[in-house]
Amino acid sequence: MTDPVVGLVLEGRYRLEERLARGGMSTVYAATDLRLHRTVAVKVMAEHLAHDPTFVDRFTREARAAAMLSHPNVVSVSDQGSDQGLVFLVMELVRGRTLRDLLQARGRLTVGEAFAVLEPVLAGLTAAHRAGIVHRDVKPENVLIGHDGTVKVADFGLARALTGTGQTSHTGGVLIGTVAYLSPEQLERGRADARSDVYAAGLVLFEMLTGHPPYGGDTPLAVAYQHVHHDVPLPSSEVPAVPWQVDELVKRTTRREPAVRPLDAGAFLADLEDVRSDLGLARVPVPTGRSSAGPATIRPTNRPPRQRHPSDPGPGGPGTEVLAPGRSSRGGRTSMLPGMGAGPTTDVAGRRPAPAGRPGPAPHLRRRRARLALAVVLLLAVTVGAVGWWMGSGRWTQVPELAGSDRDAAVDLLQGADLDPVFGEEQWSESVPEGAVISADPSGGEVIRGTDVELVVSKGPERFAVDAGLVGQPEEAVREALGRIPVVLAEEEVYDEQVPAGSVTRFDPAPGTELRREQTVTLYVSLGRAPVEVPDVVGQSADAAQGNLEALGFTVVRTEGRSAEVDRDQVMAVDPAPGVEAPYGSELTIQVSIGLPQVAVPDVTGMSEQEAVAALDAAGLTHSTSTFITGDKVYRQNPAPGTVVDVRTEVSLLLSFG
Repeated sequence: MTDPVVGLVLEGRYRLEERLARGGMSTVYAATDLRLHRTVAVKVMAEHLAHDPTFVDRFTREARAAAMLSHPNVVSVSDQGSDQGLVFLVMELVRGRTLRDLLQARGRLTVGEAFAVLEPVLAGLTAAHRAGIVHRDVKPENVLIGHDGTVKVADFGLARALTGTGQTSHTGGVLIGTVAYLSPEQLERGRADARSDVYAAGLVLFEMLTGHPPYGGDTPLAVAYQHVHHDVPLPSSEVPAVPWQVDELVKRTTRREPAVRPLDAGAFLADLEDVRSDLGLARVPVPTGRSSAGPATIRPTNRPPRQRHPSDPGPGGPGTEVLAPGRSSRGGRTSMLPGMGAGPTTDVAGRRPAPAGRPGPAPHLRRRRARLALAVVLLLAVTVGAVGWWMGSGRWTQVPELAGSDRDAAVDLLQGADLDPVFGEEQWSESVPEGAVISADPSGGEVIRGTDVELVVSKGPERFAVDAGLVGQPEEAVREALGRIPVVLAEEEVYDEQVPAGSVTRFDPAPGTELRREQTVTLYVSLGRAPVEVPDVVGQSADAAQGNLEALGFTVVRTEGRSAEVDRDQVMAVDPAPGVEAPYGSELTIQVSIGLPQVAVPDVTGMSEQEAVAALDAAGLTHSTSTFITGDKVYRQNPAPGTVVDVRTEVSLLLSFG
């Protein structure tokens, strides 16, 4: 039946071309983005859910959350909308198969293959957990494996509000995912966090190693009961070849109590790497449907064995033919093998000769039997020769020179030499370009055919860069950010007219420059504005002096004083003194004259004229004298003694006879 949605163009941009998959909650189509001319995947919500405003709102929120993730192991979300009654989500299209398809085809995976699939899954979940997103529905159906071996996690947070037998349920507005992979806390309390995803990922690891989930039952309730009340069995209970370290990893990640599981997918990934290191497990390519396992690896056992065909060799393989006594082809006489008595004889085909009086085999049958015997002898000769060659030099091959070769070329060289390439962790290299082989182990000489050769591929020169956005940020925040890259930090303090004190003004080398590991990066930290030299404003009017100082960034405080040299309302002193460098924005004090200094008029009454004049001069006062009748003693003075007057005030003296 033709899908009526195929051919529609949503929002004038996405033309639905082909239906790829269909479920109870949504249908996925391959579509063409008419604006960018690329192929995308469009997930269209089921019609019965598209009319539920609560679900549509949650679908939109979750789509936005998934779109915030940008990680190579997460299916990217690029758009979301609704058109023509369809609510849809636009995602990256991954050409390949799901992990469920792979397990159905392979039965189960080797430990190395399971780790190769699970590592990128955990890397994608780690990015989600650090962004505050919980998947809630980790299962093989949501793990996509591309034709090139790329592994991506799909359907972040979208399996919500769907009710149905054995799939998902919705209680009190809380999401519960696929029953076979639900954590006990989701089943009991309807709550999910990063540790719930860890539990589901542990179950996926169990399933990859054994070929099936740990729990089964006739109803979803029966499966849920086992999650809550039973511990997940160890994989080695079904596959004895699974190492005990892997058993412990499955056990740690699937504990019923979430508090004792790894905190999130990042912690699970770290545990996985520790187990790989403990086992010395080499990295193998992600299986894409065709096994790369060697003869010593675990093979799928949950597929029915192939029935033995009658033409297959027996358990011992081709054996040695024995010729029994029989008639000579030449003389017609009977010849006996040593140690054999006379008795019934057989021909080379193992048949008894015809009894006397009966005709023997026809000539064409004798020729056919002779050719068959010759073929058997030749086959034995070839087999013995091949075995001898193999046991001698044939099972050995030369490891080709691989250092400096392109990755793909190295794989071709190894496969041409009947060797199996495996890849170690990629490394940075200053001398080997990205994608080329740095080293191989073994690196040369003769080895047995089928030997694994571990290749270390270059990631190119290791480079780092300082973010330009750190300029102007506080020094502490800059040091914390740069602590994440392996560079050496140096510091210099400088004055800066724009950047506040304690913040970084610039870097050397400049932001964006490619830096080597342990290269020195100098932080120039602002001391604020440079100090300002205090100008000489003595003698200026108070208002003019204050304006000049404030223009230089100073805060001005006025005080008053008296001066014999400076006129009223003019600056008579500055603190700090002129010529001194003061911090920008600091406080300066100017002293403004309010007139001449004042003194108290001394009492010179009764003094001689000469003594009185000396006392007034000492006080900074002037004098005038007049005489009453005659005499040289001060009889009277004006202003009166004790009066406070400005310096240089004239004091009148009246002299009289004493």
